Amino acid sequence: MKLKLDNALSLVALGVLGVLNSAHAAPVYEIVNIDSYDLKGTLEGTRNGYALGINANDELVGISKGKKKLSTADVEDGVIDVEDGIAPEESITYSINKAIIANNFTFVAKENDASNPWLPTFDSINGTTVPSDTSVINSVDSFYYGINDAGLKVGSMTASEKKTENTATTDVTDDYWYYRDFEFRGVVKTGDAEIPLPPPYTQYVKDDKTVELGGWSAASAVNNNNLVVGYASTDISKYGGDRVTYCLGSDNTLPLDVCVQNEQYPNTSGTRNIQYQTRAYVWQIDNGVATGTTLPLGLTPASGSTLTFTAQALGVNDNGVVVGRSHVYRNNNTDKLRQDAAYWSKDAEGHYQYHWIPMGESISSSIAYDVNDSGILVGSYRSYIQGYLRDKFFYFDTNTPDVGYVTPNDFATTTSDLSSKPKDINNKGQVVGYIETTYDKEKPRPKAGFLYEKSTGEFSNVNTLLTCESKGFEKGSDGNWTRHQVEVQDGSGKVLTYNSDILVVEASSINENGTIVGTAFIRKPSYQFDDKGNVVVGENGLPLFELSGNGDPVTAYIPRMVVLKPSTNGEACTVDDSTEAGNYERKGAASLAWLLVLPLIWFRRRIR
Repeated sequence: MKLKLDNALSLVALGVLGVLNSAHAAPVYEIVNIDSYDLKGTLEGTRNGYALGINANDELVGISKGKKKLSTADVEDGVIDVEDGIAPEESITYSINKAIIANNFTFVAKENDASNPWLPTFDSINGTTVPSDTSVINSVDSFYYGINDAGLKVGSMTASEKKTENTATTDVTDDYWYYRDFEFRGVVKTGDAEIPLPPPYTQYVKDDKTVELGGWSAASAVNNNNLVVGYASTDISKYGGDRVTYCLGSDNTLPLDVCVQNEQYPNTSGTRNIQYQTRAYVWQIDNGVATGTTLPLGLTPASGSTLTFTAQALGVNDNGVVVGRSHVYRNNNTDKLRQDAAYWSKDAEGHYQYHWIPMGESISSSIAYDVNDSGILVGSYRSYIQGYLRDKFFYFDTNTPDVGYVTPNDFATTTSDLSSKPKDINNKGQVVGYIETTYDKEKPRPKAGFLYEKSTGEFSNVNTLLTCESKGFEKGSDGNWTRHQVEVQDGSGKVLTYNSDILVVEASSINENGTIVGTAFIRKPSYQFDDKGNVVVGENGLPLFELSGNGDPVTAYIPRMVVLKPSTNGEACTVDDSTEAGNYERKGAASLAWLLVLPLIWFRRRIR
């Protein structure tokens, strides 16, 4: 669906919202991973890039998603510059009859890189190979979520593909069933060494039979004492156990490993038959060895209960306070089962104790993402506001738990209905995350990264803090700022132009120096594709771009990693180009959904 840029992204609203909160002198930021008005924001051969965490040394970790739909010949013959255009989306479905194709790749980037500061650099996990190498098909999806000041990186990975001959098709040669040993598992990487974090529960035992399931685990954060937090399977769900029993029975005609894999894969609605009791979990890393501890659930299940309960640890400070969420019976009322924000801290005996963050009746659920060394926790809750279900950012002081949480006003003098979620807080009380930027009730709302200063209560859309160069403007000889014109030549030989444009849509992490990393949308032109999904190439060997009725290239926003640093002498851009329409096709926005909450289960993969 084609949308006009001013309608789709409501740049007028972006400007208005920024003005509403200009009482304090906010810091000025500049994007530092820009090269010739382009973001160095993803791995070569992939489409989308996201920065997830940064440490005190200006080293970050991130994820690239979506291999471009281009043939090896296209790239090797120089027909297509893979950075000049956007390939369409292509869904990847799970099936025991199809080879596993990975779609997520881990990278690192750092300021102190003599040749290419902040350039995303592929970092292999579990044998993955660089996505630009088309001679190898990766079957392992890998994810980074955090990094500490010593460079210890944490995340998760899938198992590599295995295959066995498909005996159901006797008339087809080279036909296989495909499976793997586990769906996802936490991992720590330090230098070139990898430390897998297997969960406590990996096997299903019934009578004299043992079935290897793999379980699941993920590492979501790490502090500077090498304490890793995340979540792990501790048992199987009732229905999951029934499905494994089916695989062991005579009615099953598939090999056991293949049958189990079929039950572990998500179906068309995104549901897995085999699920697990999942608990918040911590691992202490010492001398390359991980020692795990299960954190208490927010409730005590009734004897004989068949319900599946979940808890996740998502953040940790250097004092060992862990934050996340857990199922809980609010006020010990078994009729009020909810999943709420929580924190865990050690008692006098050194044992972790669970603490619920009390939520009112109007709150349907809540979650905590991070906590700083002063014990200030940040999270969000979900509630109906003005008749619509919204998420709102809150902070909570774990030192004074009886005081309750605080919902900061964002761009208004009272609580607005703009959904917002924090992702990180540093020890200065600076919080980053994302917030909606329009008040439309019935349409999807665009988002922007935010910076909240707890000490002053100042809440800023980070796009209003950027220098003009960081937003895609260039200064003319007359001293006026205009959008930089990007030139591309198409298959007809014509030189086409479009306006450079960068919008920060999520701030994921902030260090003590104020460096912010996250995700920005950058404008790119769209290729023309034929009915078979092949790039349409002109007589000069260059691709043809999709054009508007005016003959201008149709462009789309795609997500790329972004790094913002406080500017020492820059000025925040005040140029108003909100009257610009431009040709815009909204793509890739939905791909950010997986970032909104660290997933308990990532249900789908998409090439974007």
